[in-house]
Amino acid sequence: MLTPHDVRRNVDRVPARFESLDERFGRTDGDAFLERLFGDGRWLEGPAYFPAGRYLVFSDIPNDRVLRWDETTGAVGALRQPASYVNGNTVDRAGRLISCEQGNRRVTRTEPDGTITVLAERYRSKRFNSPNDVVERADGTVWFTDPSYGITTDYEGHQAEPELDGCHVYRVDPSGEVRAVAEDFERPNGLAFSPDEQTLYIADTRRKHIRRFTVADSTNLMAGEVFATCDNGSFDGLRVDAKGRVWAAAHDGLHCFSPEGDLLGKLLVPEIVSNFTFGGARLNHLFITATTSLYTLRVNFNGASYPR
Repeated sequence: MLTPHDVRRNVDRVPARFESLDERFGRTDGDAFLERLFGDGRWLEGPAYFPAGRYLVFSDIPNDRVLRWDETTGAVGALRQPASYVNGNTVDRAGRLISCEQGNRRVTRTEPDGTITVLAERYRSKRFNSPNDVVERADGTVWFTDPSYGITTDYEGHQAEPELDGCHVYRVDPSGEVRAVAEDFERPNGLAFSPDEQTLYIADTRRKHIRRFTVADSTNLMAGEVFATCDNGSFDGLRVDAKGRVWAAAHDGLHCFSPEGDLLGKLLVPEIVSNFTFGGARLNHLFITATTSLYTLRVNFNGASYPR
C-alpha cells in the first residue's frame, strides 16, 4: 500500500513547453511547469476525474492496480489491487466509475456501494479481446474499443487466443445489448466525442492515425475518414476541448488538432504519453498519464462540456 510519504518524495516539477505550429493555436498555454504527482508506475493509463470527490482515478496496468490521487491532500493510494489489469476509465453521468478490465476481458461499472456490475463481456457468445478505452454518451450508451494488447502477452493481462475475428469498436445500450459499430480497425484505442456528441473520434494505434465518424440516429457510425496522422510515435488517448479541438496522446506529448484536422500545436512531455483528461471545477486542469508518471498542470483552455 502506498502512503502519502511515499508519494510526496516523487512530487517535482519539469518545464511545460507549448509548441505552436499554426497561428490558430494562439495563446494556448498554461502553467510554466508540469507537476509530477506520482512517479512509481510501470505503464500508467486511464485517468478519470471525479468532481464531487475532487480525486483522480488512474491505472497502473502491468502492476495490476487502480490508483487514486486526492486533490485535497496530494496523497496517492491503491483504490483496487488486484484490479484485473484495468486500462481505460471514465465517469458516467451518475458519478460512477466505468472501467475496461483487460484481465477479465470485460467492461464494468463500480456502484456507489463498491459492487461491480458487468456492462459487457461477450459479443455473439465470444469473449472480447481486451477492452481498452471507454466513453459514455448522454443517452446512456457506453462505447469502447477492443484491441488485443491484454491477450498478446502476460505483461498487461493474460495471454490467450482471440475468440473474435478482429479488433473492433462496440456500443452497449442501456438495455445491455452489445453491437459492433466499427469493424475495420487494426488496433482501435482512444476515443472521444465532439461537444455535441454528433462526431466520434477514434485512434488506431497500429495505423498511427485518428478517424472521424458521424453518429447516425444516435446509434450507428457513418463515414470514418482519416482525420489526422501522428508524426511522433502513435496516438493513444483522445480528448476534445470546448472549442472542438481534438487533443491526442503521442510519444512526445499531447498533439492539438483543429476541428478540420490540422495540427495546431503540441504540449511536450518528457515521457511517452498514454492518456489524459480534463478535470477541476472548470475543466481546465489537465491530468496526464505518461509511462511511469502522473503529471498535471493548469491551462488557459477548457475541456468539452457534454450534454447531460
